[in-house]
Amino acid sequence: MNINDSLNDIGKKSLIASNQVKNFTSEEKNNLLMKIAEKINLDKELILSANKKDISIASESIDKAMLDRLTLNPDRVESIIKSINDIVLLEDPINKIINKNKRPNGMLVERVSVPLGVIGIIYESRPNVTIDASVLCLKAGNSVILRGGKESYYSNLQLVTSARNALEESNYDKNIIQFIETTDRDAVDYMLSEMSQYIDVIIPRGGKGLVKKVQDKAKVPVIGHLDGICHVYVDEFADKDKAEQIVNNSKLRRTGICGAAETLLVHKNCIDSHLPNIINILISGGCEVRVDEIITKKYPDLIKASEDDWNTEYLDSIISIKIVENVNDAIKHIAKYGSNHTESILTENSENAELFLNHVGSAIVMHNTSTQFADGGEFGLGAEIGIATGKLHARGPVGLEGLTTYKYKVRGDGQIRPL
Repeated sequence: MNINDSLNDIGKKSLIASNQVKNFTSEEKNNLLMKIAEKINLDKELILSANKKDISIASESIDKAMLDRLTLNPDRVESIIKSINDIVLLEDPINKIINKNKRPNGMLVERVSVPLGVIGIIYESRPNVTIDASVLCLKAGNSVILRGGKESYYSNLQLVTSARNALEESNYDKNIIQFIETTDRDAVDYMLSEMSQYIDVIIPRGGKGLVKKVQDKAKVPVIGHLDGICHVYVDEFADKDKAEQIVNNSKLRRTGICGAAETLLVHKNCIDSHLPNIINILISGGCEVRVDEIITKKYPDLIKASEDDWNTEYLDSIISIKIVENVNDAIKHIAKYGSNHTESILTENSENAELFLNHVGSAIVMHNTSTQFADGGEFGLGAEIGIATGKLHARGPVGLEGLTTYKYKVRGDGQIRPL
């Protein structure tokens, strides 16, 4: 069977499976999720062994940020299991009445949440996405087609095998979760352009190149984001201790995630009060600091930032720092260079905080907290399937609600529409 025929077969099976899973009760879905968690726990050594194989193959060809995303260890496998159990505890998003309206003629019109159908996930080197995506889609009543990156091939294959075995052992259609096993890039092109009769939405997880390709070529709706150029703004009324801790965490907790801060904006009145300690803390943590012309005059040994730096998602231990006149200047900079992902203001001035929160147009805006909280789990959504920065359908961390749509149920008692 050639690639195209194989993908069409996967699409047909997913469509059939989606018609089964959309009718599962909440109890059935939760029992299946617990079974998947149990199976992953039992297969832990097989999963770690598969991951070691991936790391051995990929370690010399990928950067350290991607290697970190690829790596599984016992704690990260436990986190995957915990994430599944957290999703079990979440409210079922299906068949919720979003609103209802009784018309003057007696008809009752209800808008009710329903599954999207078949969801395609295209992702790179993060094997945890395999399970996060699968269980979120299942809980929201969808079937899923997974296409992971070649770097995480063996990890993904084992995780999918464990999940599908859990479905089969529970006497349900294992094709609720499917994995495209070929690493041939033609499979991605075909999935994007020739499977619209099977796939209802595609969600890319990965670098800018992958996401742009998906957005450009897909013939079905896409949920995702291109860049995570996240900003932290240190206002003139920022608490010094808070600012130092939050900036350090926003940048260096994990540099390879999309919620890591890439640009630090600092009020001009904080050059002497806040900035010196912040720079020292970042450099002590192994961060390369690039600064604008104003800061260069005070710190001539630091690297001077270029125009490109303000547009760059480093995903590494690098940060660019710029002095701004005030909160409005910070907002303008973010509007010009940001990617609509996550921005945080550090201030004890409530008026400035509200101005920032109301006028920055990003999917996630924060006050006095780390940008690294830009995560569905941290928002109480359970695991997330990704961050969306567009303005249609889903925005911010995409959890269960983002994997649903709605339909109208209209209940009448013989009403007819007059001429």
